[in-house]
Amino acid sequence: MTKRKYIVAGYVADSKLPELTREDLMKLTHLNVAFGHVRGDEIATEHLKHKDALGVIKQEHPELTLLLSVGGWSAGGFSEAAATVEGRARMADSAIRVLTELPFDGIDLDWEYPCYGEAGIASSPADKTNFTLLLKAMREALDHKGANDGRHYLLTIAAGADQYYVDGTEMDQVHQYLDFVQLMTYDMRGGFQILTGHHTNLFAPTGDLFRISVDASVNLFIRAGVPKEKLVIGAAFYSRKWQGVPDHANGLHQMAGGTGGYGPDFTALAAEYIDKNDYVRYWDDEAKAPYLFNGTSFISYEDEQSLQHKCDYVKERGLAGVMFWEYSCDETHRLLDAIFEGLKVQA
Repeated sequence: MTKRKYIVAGYVADSKLPELTREDLMKLTHLNVAFGHVRGDEIATEHLKHKDALGVIKQEHPELTLLLSVGGWSAGGFSEAAATVEGRARMADSAIRVLTELPFDGIDLDWEYPCYGEAGIASSPADKTNFTLLLKAMREALDHKGANDGRHYLLTIAAGADQYYVDGTEMDQVHQYLDFVQLMTYDMRGGFQILTGHHTNLFAPTGDLFRISVDASVNLFIRAGVPKEKLVIGAAFYSRKWQGVPDHANGLHQMAGGTGGYGPDFTALAAEYIDKNDYVRYWDDEAKAPYLFNGTSFISYEDEQSLQHKCDYVKERGLAGVMFWEYSCDETHRLLDAIFEGLKVQA
C-alpha cells in the first residue's frame, strides 16, 4: 500500500463525469469539476447535468477531494463580481450555498484572466487588487462554514503560466488565502504563435524564442511570493498542431502557415498519430518533451516519458503535485497512470 503525499488533480468536464472509472478515481487526490459559471455576481450550477454523479463518487471515494471549478476560457462575470464589496459578498455567499447543496469540498476559481479581456470578458486594471479582495472574502466565508462544520474547505485557483498573470495579480498576497495554485502550464504556445514549439514543456530548449516552460513558470511564481509547496504544475492530455510547416529540423521552431490550433487528444494520438500514418515521434531532451512531424504538420503533446520528468521535477523541487486537463482526452488511461506512478511514495 502506498501513502499519497503529492497532489494528483484532474479536471473533468461535467458532461464526462459518468465516464470516470473506479480505477482512475482511486489514482486521484483531487477532482476539479468544470465548470461553474458566474452569473449576477453568484456562482451558478443549474446548468450542470450530472450533479447526481457527485454524490455517488463521494460515497464510493470519500478520500477524494471534489472541487467545483468556476470559470474557464471566455467565462466572464468575475471582474464585475470582484469590483464591489457587495459583489464579493454575493460570490462568497454563493460558494457557501454550493458547498451546502452539493458534495464539494471546495472551490477552484479559473478566472482567465484578471486585468485581461482577451477571452472576450469584462476586465479592468482594478482587477489586480479586487482579485485579492475576492479571494479574501471567499476564504473567510469558507473558514466560517468550516468552523461550524468542523472541517476545512479548500480554495484554489487555476493560474496562467506566464508573466502576464503575475503582472495582473498580487500573488504575494493571494496565496495566503489559497490551499494551492494550479499552474496552467499548457497552451504555452499555439493559439497566439505561428512559430512551432512545445506547448507543455518542462524546460525551454535552445533555439526557442518563447522562453516559457514549466520550470520558468514555477520560478516566476516563486519569485512572485508563492511558496513552492503550494504550486501544482499542469499537464496536457491533448495536443497543439501547426500546419504548413517547413520540412526543416523535424518541424521544431519553424514558422508555420498559421497559428497552432488544438490538435488530437491523446486517445486519437495513440491510435492514429504516434509513429503512425507518416507521423514520426521525436524527443527533445532539452525540453523533456515529445513531438510529432510528418513533413508538413507539427504536433506538440504529452506522453508517459514527459510526465515522468514532470513528476521527478515535482519531487526534486518540493512542489505540491501535478494536475491535468482534461480527463476524457485520454481513453487509454496511460497518462493518469503515469502521473500516479510517478508521484507514488512508498509507505
